Amino acid sequence: MPGQREQPGRASKTPSATMIETKLEVVVLPVSDVDRARDFYVRLGWRLDADFATGEDFRVVQLTPPGSLCSIIFGKGVTSGVPGSVQDLMLIVEDIEAVRAELIGHGVNVSEAFHDEGGVFHHAGTKGRVSGPDPKGRSYCTWASFSDPDGNGWMLQEIKTRLPGRVTDKGLTTDVAALSELLRETEEHHGAYEASAPKHPWSAWYAAYIVARENGKSPEEAAKDAALHVERVRGAG
Repeated sequence: MPGQREQPGRASKTPSATMIETKLEVVVLPVSDVDRARDFYVRLGWRLDADFATGEDFRVVQLTPPGSLCSIIFGKGVTSGVPGSVQDLMLIVEDIEAVRAELIGHGVNVSEAFHDEGGVFHHAGTKGRVSGPDPKGRSYCTWASFSDPDGNGWMLQEIKTRLPGRVTDKGLTTDVAALSELLRETEEHHGAYEASAPKHPWSAWYAAYIVARENGKSPEEAAKDAALHVERVRGAG
């Protein structure tokens, strides 16, 4: 419906047309001095994947942050963007103070940790910033910021526990607390199904439910998928 908004923290239903994997691979940054930008990101410990040129007017440099599946590319002749115009690129960290200390040790000017006066996400620029980490210690709610030499802006976001339904690069959340919550939820919905269902392998129901949730489906949709999967398993037996 027009104007309808998703509830914060809820994974929305993924339309079938978008189930084909479309992985974010590269973000292109506009820079004015390629060597200076390269030296800056290498100093942060980012992996240098490529640096090649095919002439005086074309050069490509690719680097990848530690643990990231997405890389950055900059160079000469690769973008018409204005140097420093890319803002609010997000780096997810588990311990924001440890990462701040490491960046500062590399000579980077990093802001103090802050949270936003409005809730989970942050306002544009520096509006709404409140000094210090989120007072409730919530994941997703503590931030810090820094910029590269051209002014392209980065945000550190602290996530200690991911919400259920968020897929990792391995397909299943590797966060113990988040996985425990997902298993608790799975057990609860399986209990409701088991009360009236014929004898079945509970592992098949659990597996189908968890996969559906990790792919962004709601608990109700995941329970339906799990029931259908169990029916197929029983039928094949």
